[in-house]
Amino acid sequence: MFEPVIAPSASLLGLLQRGRGDGQLHALAADRAEAIAALEECVTRDPRADWQVESRSLYYARLYMELEAPLDGIEDHLHSAEDLVTDDESRTGLALSVLGHLAAYGRRDALLMLREYAATGANWAWALDELALRDDDRGLLLLGTAVLDHFPPGPEGDAELREFIRNAYEPRPWRLWAAYHPRVAAATEQSPFDLWQRQVNRSGVTPGWSTADVLAWADQGDLAGVGVGAFLGRPDARPERPEPARDAASPSGPDAVDRRAAAAARCLTAVVRPEDRPALLEAARSGLPGARRAALRYLVDQRDPAAVELIEVAAADVDDRIVRAALELLGRMRGPEVLAQARRWADPATGGADSALGEAAVQLLADAGEPQDAPLVVAGLRRWVSVRGVAGTGLGSLVDGAGRLAAADAVPVLRHIYGEAASSELRGRAARALAATDVHFPEGPAVECLWDCEESTRELAARHVATTGDARVLERLRRLAADPAEEAEVHAAVRGRLTAARESGR
Repeated sequence: MFEPVIAPSASLLGLLQRGRGDGQLHALAADRAEAIAALEECVTRDPRADWQVESRSLYYARLYMELEAPLDGIEDHLHSAEDLVTDDESRTGLALSVLGHLAAYGRRDALLMLREYAATGANWAWALDELALRDDDRGLLLLGTAVLDHFPPGPEGDAELREFIRNAYEPRPWRLWAAYHPRVAAATEQSPFDLWQRQVNRSGVTPGWSTADVLAWADQGDLAGVGVGAFLGRPDARPERPEPARDAASPSGPDAVDRRAAAAARCLTAVVRPEDRPALLEAARSGLPGARRAALRYLVDQRDPAAVELIEVAAADVDDRIVRAALELLGRMRGPEVLAQARRWADPATGGADSALGEAAVQLLADAGEPQDAPLVVAGLRRWVSVRGVAGTGLGSLVDGAGRLAAADAVPVLRHIYGEAASSELRGRAARALAATDVHFPEGPAVECLWDCEESTRELAARHVATTGDARVLERLRRLAADPAEEAEVHAAVRGRLTAARESGR
């Protein structure tokens, strides 16, 4: 997927791209044509870096309703020439989800647009899922023939149809069509048998039943055939002759070793005997990449006393794979001894706070540290933002840690992250941290959060927002309570606040 270009946070487009509550408020106050243009830009050029953890569709659909905006821009986008040459879901998924919400709000034009695209569009499956939730039986039945035309007649087309039905996100249309289309009925009956047959026919390399065998297997073979029976004391499940090891330099090699190392660590819990510890320590210190990672993970999971020192050694290795594994494993560790070492690694005076090990130690303190660790976490948060900006997979953990430790010193940087984050998921985490650290959150950011694109952020706002002082708050709470598209958790929080507001006003 393309990397989205995000406008400055002070602009209308930038606010809408981020899904901030202020985006809706500014759009309603702006020139209508300008607001609609910015809205169409967001819907037809998905601004999310990861659509699986960020919500936008309901947020944009609500704004379409507020602005009474036409759907011409979405229609042109869905039926552009690009739809003829690519079936990339990320190109049209957001637009189709917005149409789904608009159809639920009663916009007939959105429903008809979904029906047409489900019959002819490249991303027809997504449109069908939206219709499965919103359309009536008659509308779905009329689509049956057009959808079946996507699967050519013959054995290959029938196999594709069975696979699609088995993985369908919404099975309702297929259940309806099975009564009218014999081909769908036959595919529905055959799909469970196909799944069973694939499970029975799994084959591949499995490890031997000893610590040495498992460590050796971590660096060779194919993980695809590993079954439960291989690890439950049934040596007869092993093949007589192992398959040749894959080339670790192949595109799938490094990933395969990562998966095997994790699986091997789980196997070790079943086969390791007390006398095997020296071999495990040696493998964790200087073994081959797969065996070393498997042994390290096993020792960490068993809270072996040597694990901390071995992690420090591995974090200084020349092999990036070993370093990455060591830092990931550090995040899994717990206990007073580990926290004491993490404080040493994270403290600029005694460790290397700007090193990879120091950063991983700060992450650990953010996840599992004690109140005394708040200054180190706040320092790590500031350092991250100054070096990397408001981005990166580790930033969310530092934000969560600042909130968990109630670090009031983090409020300025948390406010900065809240305002600038392109990710609405990260902004929501910053809002939760501010709710725990910023005494002005209820009458400040919480008000804007009532309009946020993320359900969890709206729920947080409903539970914390001050219901006096800003006339918009109670009106917004009432509208959320009456909106059938709103999530149940938000409804519960909103109605609780409205009840409390009414009782306090008596």
